[in-house]
Amino acid sequence: MKLMNTDAEKRSLLLEMILFATVDGHLHKRELDFLRIVANELGINENEFHDLFHQETKPLPIKSEMQRINQFYRLALLMHCDGVLHEKEFKAIQQIALEMGLNPVAVKRVLELMKKAPNTVLDPNVIVKVFQEQHN
Repeated sequence: MKLMNTDAEKRSLLLEMILFATVDGHLHKRELDFLRIVANELGINENEFHDLFHQETKPLPIKSEMQRINQFYRLALLMHCDGVLHEKEFKAIQQIALEMGLNPVAVKRVLELMKKAPNTVLDPNVIVKVFQEQHN
């Protein structure tokens, strides 16, 4: 499954993650490490990665629902990776998910499941199932 089509979409995805990671006013080392891993997976080099921290542009909208769900989950993982769940992060991720057009009930359910899961990691099929249940 191809997740991102263009370099602009890849940069946009990472930019959104950077903006979210810094919503609490801090960038924890584990958050930075997680962002760097995502950048590497997207084929974004170290210079481009650092430039994204100084971008003024807004992220591009994500077209497919599956890509939006994947991005929401990446943000949720990022939110948990520093071991501290800030209220600002929790409100911000719900707002981002709403702006993405994701079902708020499914978003809340996934976040609750992540709190209970070891290392906050969920099976991708579980995440998809939660969102599909809300379509019925």
